[in-house]
Amino acid sequence: MVAIARFFRRLVWNADERRPRAPVRLVGGIVVVVVALVGAALSLQSLRSVLPPFTLVESSLFVVVVTALTGVVSVVAVALVGWFVDRRRLSDFGLDLDRDWWIDLGFGLALGGALMTAIFGVELALGWVVVTGTFVPPESFLRGFLAVCVLFLVVGVQEELLARGYLLTNVCEGLVGWLGERGATGVAVVVSSLVFGGLHLGNPNATLVSTLSISLAGVMLAVGYVLTGDLAIPIGLHISWNLFQGAVYGFPVSGLGIDATVVAVSQRGPDLWTGGAFGPEAGLVGITAIVLGTLATVGYVRLRYRFLAVHPSLTVPDLRWRD
Repeated sequence: MVAIARFFRRLVWNADERRPRAPVRLVGGIVVVVVALVGAALSLQSLRSVLPPFTLVESSLFVVVVTALTGVVSVVAVALVGWFVDRRRLSDFGLDLDRDWWIDLGFGLALGGALMTAIFGVELALGWVVVTGTFVPPESFLRGFLAVCVLFLVVGVQEELLARGYLLTNVCEGLVGWLGERGATGVAVVVSSLVFGGLHLGNPNATLVSTLSISLAGVMLAVGYVLTGDLAIPIGLHISWNLFQGAVYGFPVSGLGIDATVVAVSQRGPDLWTGGAFGPEAGLVGITAIVLGTLATVGYVRLRYRFLAVHPSLTVPDLRWRD
């Protein structure tokens, strides 16, 4: 019985690292984040039910506050799981906010905006998209635009921290002893990207093609993290890609329409190229932009840091108990 107990203990506990093994950490992280988000949602719903009716302005403000709190809850949940289960600091999941981090964030923001501007320019030149208005809706554009900015800021941080920072890191760490550094990193990138794509499968107008293209976008986002060990580039790229896609150029964002946009458009091109009702990610123009974004990220890292390699933080954890 003692031998059996030790065997099962070894399956779930890494004695050398003094923490649970990667599958246990992944399941634990998912459970804690889901419970935290559900708890926050129920609490906010209860609060909303006892408040007096909102005006239009108050409703918009409430949505912004709820969105911001959701992001904070996600970050705190990952921080707690990291500290007590992973034995890692939040900074070890790609949020080491030093000077280089902010510079890389700026590159990611610029890249996302440039890629989506290129998509819009190509489709406009080919007549596949027609501008039907600007600063829509005129009576509430500023309020709606600011709310969308907060939404995409939270989504960018939240999804990158969970999909790349936590999931990719733990899969990579768990497999490095079996597959080596490059093999483990490759599998981790594929797994995190497929999960990222799968989470968008329930979006409006989603198809198998759109899911695979979103997974490819996950690879683009993962490259910056894998090469730098920081989430700065993927967070910046994720935020500005969504923001320019929906709130600037009026495209659907992963199947979701955006109410407030700088440019309102009508899509007329072939769905194969434009992505149709799902948005540019599901079309060949968007996929081309994803490939270019991946190459641009690699080129930037090579130029700025003078080397290209898997960052050691993904495979050799700096565990908290070692301090």
